[in-house]
Amino acid sequence: MTKIGVTAASGKLGAEVVMSLVDLVGKEQVVGLARSPAKCANLPVEVRTGDYNRPEDLQASLRGVSQLLIVSGMDAPDQRIVQHRNVIEAAKYAGVSKLVYTSVQGAAEGTSFSPIIQSNRQTEDDIRNSGLAWCIGRNGIYIEPDIEYIDVYRNQGEIANCAGDGRCGYTTRPELAFAYAQMLTQPKHDGSTYNLHGDAITQRELAEFLNDTFGTALTYRSMAVEDYRAQRVAELGEFIGSVIAGIYEGIRIGAADNKSDFVDAAGRQHQSWPDYFKHLAAQQND
Repeated sequence: MTKIGVTAASGKLGAEVVMSLVDLVGKEQVVGLARSPAKCANLPVEVRTGDYNRPEDLQASLRGVSQLLIVSGMDAPDQRIVQHRNVIEAAKYAGVSKLVYTSVQGAAEGTSFSPIIQSNRQTEDDIRNSGLAWCIGRNGIYIEPDIEYIDVYRNQGEIANCAGDGRCGYTTRPELAFAYAQMLTQPKHDGSTYNLHGDAITQRELAEFLNDTFGTALTYRSMAVEDYRAQRVAELGEFIGSVIAGIYEGIRIGAADNKSDFVDAAGRQHQSWPDYFKHLAAQQND
């Protein structure tokens, strides 16, 4: 029996996709790949070794896999390109017939996040030129980190970043997972590139949703790009701090406010933000 493979299955998005596929096709048809399979003990599927830096292991682990989700790596941009090529070549060697890739939306030039966007676009080209069937998703920005950051926001009394009045096409990992499960299993998606996100909102709208959900009184304060970057770098280090500042600069200049293709990919509407936050509020009251 051929299987559907999901790389980075120990990560939050990879694990969500695994579970969406289990719901759709059953656990026997799904295999996870992870650099450390022991971290996937909670997943109800077979998990094989899948380190992007070890192409020989990938070749063995991908045997019997027909469709493969490549979750974008987390290393520096030049390393990501090589790592993703390792997965693509191993997939071809192992007889995989279709690749699906989790790319990302953002400004290809002009921000400190742009080198990562460029590396993702290079992998998109590599996949399109692989000779295999393919489908690409360009993820919106995860909204979950803002939820996880609520105590910090509450203590500060505000959300402060360099997004300004820009609108951001946020999404959630469960919504992405649902879409990727459809993209992996339905041939009608082959050859398509989809922007995957919900309705675009501003930071002020985000603050209001958080206030309604958590009983906070947050305001939004816009910062200059360089001031925000310096703040993030001081707290998180040069690489991560610059990446985060670049993401918000991209929102500022409109690079995160794109037409959504979620309905085309998933076959249904993305969860609305009022519904998402209503559900989140209900969880707070349980």
